[in-house]
Amino acid sequence: MHVHLLLNYPPKVSISKLVNSLKGVSSRLIRKQHPELDRYYWKGGLWSPSYFAGSCGGAPLSIIKQYIELLTDSDLKSESQAEVHSAQQNRPL
Repeated sequence: MHVHLLLNYPPKVSISKLVNSLKGVSSRLIRKQHPELDRYYWKGGLWSPSYFAGSCGGAPLSIIKQYIELLTDSDLKSESQAEVHSAQQNRPL
């Protein structure tokens, strides 16, 4: 699973510090609210250490939001198809 975010942040903040802060705070909140997720953590952490950051230049926010929604819809369909395939592989004959 992965997350798409559209952020506006001060140019003085480095992207690596921003991402680490977002991952740290969200991980603490999610762990507190959902302790049953412990078994899904990646090497003891909720998030993997990797991330991708891209700049959208002067593109209008409406276009960027639409793009993210399309990606999210595509991701959900892919995950759903993977779950169906997994369920079909594990069903008794």
